[in-house]
Amino acid sequence: MNLYPLQFTPILKERLWGGTKLKDVLGKPIESDITGESWELSGVKGDISVVSNGELYGTSLQELMDERGEELLGKSVVERFGSEFPILIKFIDAKQDLSIQLHPNDALAKERHDSFGKTEMWYIMDADPGAQLIVGFNKEVEKEEYVKSIEAGTLTNLMNYEEVTEGDTFFINTGKIHAIGAGVLLAEIQQTSDITYRVFDFNRKDKEGNLRELHTELAIDAIDYEKKDDFKVNYPHEMDTVNSMVDCPYFRTNFLELTQPLHQDLSKRDSFTIYMCVGGEAKITNDWGTTNIEKGQTLLISASSTYVDVDTNGAKLLEVSI
Repeated sequence: MNLYPLQFTPILKERLWGGTKLKDVLGKPIESDITGESWELSGVKGDISVVSNGELYGTSLQELMDERGEELLGKSVVERFGSEFPILIKFIDAKQDLSIQLHPNDALAKERHDSFGKTEMWYIMDADPGAQLIVGFNKEVEKEEYVKSIEAGTLTNLMNYEEVTEGDTFFINTGKIHAIGAGVLLAEIQQTSDITYRVFDFNRKDKEGNLRELHTELAIDAIDYEKKDDFKVNYPHEMDTVNSMVDCPYFRTNFLELTQPLHQDLSKRDSFTIYMCVGGEAKITNDWGTTNIEKGQTLLISASSTYVDVDTNGAKLLEVSI
C-alpha cells in the first residue's frame, strides 16, 4: 500500500493538572475534565500510535516501521535509531501548574534507564492572561544552594518565570529545570523518552490522597545550574515560506503561516516530515494522496515522498523532521 499522508488516533492521557482545552479548543474526544496530554505520534512502548485514515487504517506505527522502515523514516534515520520512532509529538493542556522537573541527557539516561534523554520544544497555542512558564534559574545557583531550597520548600524562589502568549516558542535542552504553568495550551516536540525527574510538585495529592513521587537524588547530578537565557526561540515570521525555528541534533522544526498554496521538494530530504496544525486548516498532498488537517491535528509524510503540496488560506503549521 502507498504511504499517503498518515493521520493517527490521539492517545489521551489524564493528568492531575489537566483540563478540558484539548476538547474545547482542539476538538479532541476527551471524556474527563483532567485530560492533560494528547499524544499525536508516539513510538513509546505501550503507547504506539495507530493509523486513523485511509487504506492503512488500524495499522500501528511500529508495524509500519518494522515492515517499511526506510520508506517511512528515511535511510539515515533508520541507521541512527533502528526501528524506534525518534520523536514524540504531543499537545498539552495545563489547567494547573505542572511539577517543576527536568530531564537527563542522553549519556545519563542511557546509563541509568537504558533510554534516550529528553530534549524538547514548546510552541504556545493558547494562554490565559498572565499565564507563565518556569524555565531555568533566575540567578547562578550552586548545587548546595539548590539542595537547601529543596529541603526548605523554597525552590520557587530560585526559578525564572516567563509570561507567555500565542506563538511564543521555547527550546528546553536536557538538564534545564522547567514547568508549564496553569492556563497554557501548547504543542510539544521531544525526543522519544518518558524519563522525567520531578523535583517539586507544590505538595499536591492525587485522587487517592497521595503525594506524587519526587526524584530528588536522581536530579541533583542531572541539573544544569547555570543561569542561561538560551531558551526562548526568536524565529522569523515571513508569510508563505518556511521559517526555521529549531535545528538541533534530535529534530528540526520550521514554522509556516500560509495565505496561498506552497509546494515543497522533498526528494533530497532523507527523513519523514510531520505537520502539526496550530491554526486554521490545510489540505496536504504527497505522491500518493491527500489528507485534510485542521487546528489540533497532526500528520506524517513518509521519507519516500518526493514532494508535498500544502493548499491553504490561513493555516499555521509546525513542520518537523530529523
